[in-house]
Amino acid sequence: MLDSTLTDTTQAFLDEFGKALEDGDIARARDMFAEDCYWRDLVTFTWNIKTVEGKDQVEDMLKHQLSTTKPHNWAVAEGEVVTEDGGIVTAWITFETEVARGYGLIRLRDGKIWTLLTTMVELKGHEEPKGFDRPLGAKHGAGKNRTTWKEEREKEAKELGYTQQPYCLIIGGGQGGIALGARLRQLGVPTIIVERNERPGDSWRNRYKSLCLHDPVWYDHLPYIKFPENWPVFAPKDKIGDWLEMYTKVMELNYWTRTTAKSATYDEAKKEWTVVVDRDGEEVTLRPKQLVMATGMSGKARIPDFPGMHKFKGDIHHSSQHPGPDRYTGKKCVVVGSNNSAHDICAALWEHDADVTMVQRSSTHIVRSDTLMEIGLGDLYSERAVNAGMTTEKADLIFASLPYAILHEFQIPAYAAMKEQDKEFYEGLEKAGFWLDWGDDDSGLFMKYLRRGSGYYIDVGASQLIIDGEIKLKRGQVTEIVEDGLILDTGEKLEADLIVLATGYNSMNGWVADLMGQEMADKVGKVWGLGSDTTKDPGPWEGEQRNMWKPTQQENLWFHGGNLHQSRHYSQFLSLQIKARMEGIPTPVYGLQEVYHTS
Repeated sequence: MLDSTLTDTTQAFLDEFGKALEDGDIARARDMFAEDCYWRDLVTFTWNIKTVEGKDQVEDMLKHQLSTTKPHNWAVAEGEVVTEDGGIVTAWITFETEVARGYGLIRLRDGKIWTLLTTMVELKGHEEPKGFDRPLGAKHGAGKNRTTWKEEREKEAKELGYTQQPYCLIIGGGQGGIALGARLRQLGVPTIIVERNERPGDSWRNRYKSLCLHDPVWYDHLPYIKFPENWPVFAPKDKIGDWLEMYTKVMELNYWTRTTAKSATYDEAKKEWTVVVDRDGEEVTLRPKQLVMATGMSGKARIPDFPGMHKFKGDIHHSSQHPGPDRYTGKKCVVVGSNNSAHDICAALWEHDADVTMVQRSSTHIVRSDTLMEIGLGDLYSERAVNAGMTTEKADLIFASLPYAILHEFQIPAYAAMKEQDKEFYEGLEKAGFWLDWGDDDSGLFMKYLRRGSGYYIDVGASQLIIDGEIKLKRGQVTEIVEDGLILDTGEKLEADLIVLATGYNSMNGWVADLMGQEMADKVGKVWGLGSDTTKDPGPWEGEQRNMWKPTQQENLWFHGGNLHQSRHYSQFLSLQIKARMEGIPTPVYGLQEVYHTS
């Protein structure tokens, strides 16, 4: 079939679909979906991050949202070629609603919609000032007492939070808060980001010495400013810290360092938050309408209460507080845990001539970095993908277009290929006694990340040290900490001068409990996870990440975070939700998430 013919038939289908929606003929629109269908909407129809699964859910969503959304102008995206592969027709599409312009990806199977992704690009009348509409910057002409750009920025920084209240307050100034702050800045939403550290980027600089990105550079760009072409594939932590600091400056963010949020309460009548912060010793009360928790997807450090911890004579700390390996040369070091941080810390300690033992308490998924890049990410995020014409924005949307309900089906064969390619590597790990897994359904790393945010290591060298016996490995549970080490449930004692607790993190709503009380934390419920009913991701099925980037059970309270990819991608949709509310645009939310788990 010629591409032009395929494009014509796809456009005819979109015309028919659009006509059914404009006519309000929900039954006709429903019939254009396959029995096994998925419509993932990022804000345009639902004012939510929501996937409806099956024709009944499609019909229900349209019954609630169609009359207010008023979609129209469905078309194959200009300049894009419709493709067919294995009986699946795939097309990039554009459309409009009454208040927004949208972009999406549709897959047709047997002439009916199998998957549909709809995303909000911009709000009509509130577009970002870019392209032909970019700000002039220079003030041509002459005038007395004119202010410079620098003076205007200084005035804004002086007034915002004092004589003028921010519309939005973001608590947490890591990559998530910074990416969202940049989006809101371009949309003209007065925003303050508060960060307890000394400088932007310190959330990276202050971590253990050997930390670097385990995701490749093509996956990690921030909005608006991409990393240079000669940026390293896996950036060291301090380089990332410097990039984030630069970014906050050039994107003109109102970023308050050395600032700690002390309390937050919501006034239901005024629809307004009261947030008390300590800004470098000065107590400041802020009254934003919208409050975003961008305190890190991982939440608060999970520190086990092992019996006898107070007796230990050496150093004991969580991996988030690990200073690095320098002071532990020649020392006996025990790292409790076997995921990313544990491996990184063990390898760095070994490099500094420490005697290192890893305690593995549960099975861990391992994938070699090079293999993950080649098989897992190469088609979307790699130099090969860039050379083939793949953009970051397209890659994000292709990935987003695969509903979570079936994503594992695409992941399973990829990880099977990785397992086969690195067969000898895995045999070596198992021979060393390492307890491997591939996820509950063999779907590998990314599904583990989405479901539970833990349980894996992207190997950049530590696994070979385990295979070679350079990093000692013990399996078992810690039953007691003693003065000079710890005891395992096997009865074995491990002597130690240092114990690192690489024991992970709790849900983000732990920060809510600290700031707003346990009642509020329980009201919004657990953050992260899909409800897949797999290990550490209890059901029922929820279809999207719990509470992330979308409305919660507490009005005007949002959660934002994740890795650099998610911080970039989802900041677009969270910023548009906040901007719409600032402008008084109606935002009827469909499918507000129920709370099934409180922590």
